[in-house]
Amino acid sequence: MTHRSSMDRSRRSLSLSPMIVLIIVVALLLLDWLGVMDVDNLLGGHGPVVENPTGTWYQVYFTSPRYPDQPEDHHGGLDEKLAAAIAQAQSTIDMAVYKLDLDTVTEALIAAHKRGVRVRLVTDTEYVDEMAIRRLKSAGIPVVDDRRNSLMHDKFVVIDGNVVWTGSWNFTINGTYRNNNGVIVITSPALAENYITEFEEMFKKHSFGPDSPANTPYPRVVIGDTAIENYFAPEDGVAEHLIALINGAQHSVRFMVYSFTSDEIGEAILRQARRGVQVQGVIEGRGTESEYGEYDKFRQARLDVRLDGNPYFMHHKVLIIDEQTVALGSYNFTANAEKYNDENVLIIHDPDIAALYLEEFQRVYAQGQ
Repeated sequence: MTHRSSMDRSRRSLSLSPMIVLIIVVALLLLDWLGVMDVDNLLGGHGPVVENPTGTWYQVYFTSPRYPDQPEDHHGGLDEKLAAAIAQAQSTIDMAVYKLDLDTVTEALIAAHKRGVRVRLVTDTEYVDEMAIRRLKSAGIPVVDDRRNSLMHDKFVVIDGNVVWTGSWNFTINGTYRNNNGVIVITSPALAENYITEFEEMFKKHSFGPDSPANTPYPRVVIGDTAIENYFAPEDGVAEHLIALINGAQHSVRFMVYSFTSDEIGEAILRQARRGVQVQGVIEGRGTESEYGEYDKFRQARLDVRLDGNPYFMHHKVLIIDEQTVALGSYNFTANAEKYNDENVLIIHDPDIAALYLEEFQRVYAQGQ
């Protein structure tokens, strides 16, 4: 009895009157207004911004690789869809892409620039001397490269500050017609602002990799009934968000990943498998013999994980949870992606979008071995 009464007194002594709570809240808001304290971060960041679309707000596209690839088959691909979108641009095009060698996209960018659209591009140093990049520069389009050993590995475009293209797709012949890739196109001013913020860090401030600040305006966006999380690497610690997603799985975890060497993400998947959660995966076959890869661990644990069957490359970076949620973007499950490269990820909580990626997973999985 005495012990219980002591606990009750402790609880009463810790309780705060409404007036004290009000004073604390007002003080925090004043400190935030004066710039002394970032209350948004103290309280867990911004709440989600909510957008109410009036029509279809997303499209999802996948490549259809053929083997052997023939140049005469290079038509009707993602390059033509992107070129058509660029042709409709009214004011701005911001593109951050690891590599560009597609004539269709290059010519569309030059045409947009000539008709008065502001076109800007960020790329990786390794590919800054590509013919496509030289053509853009010659046309007067400004191009910034990262000038470092780690990768500017993003593959995104923002059109008119309103539409975002992102995914695993490099804007190359290989990426379009030989490799397994996907891209999602989302109409969302808030999401576009996130990507423009990231773009301008690189383009204007030359802040790449670990120098990039964690300043995404809207990490959480709700479009209609769909919640979207938006993260950039390395500043946002993407791995912990993917691990939290995996840890929350109730019955299934599926993935298709070009490179998988992250022990932390691998262990999260193994833990869920031991709990009885269904695990299926596909990993690009090249490089799995590395001592750092997770494939052998999965096979030793008798998980249903396959090597891909594309004679070229399976280039996806996709995680599907419970057929309800999909994570996608440029982020391979590696230490380089987590700590050094410029990457972007969307976690989309929408069963209809997840179903599209599940269909692609099943196609890639069926071709695996």
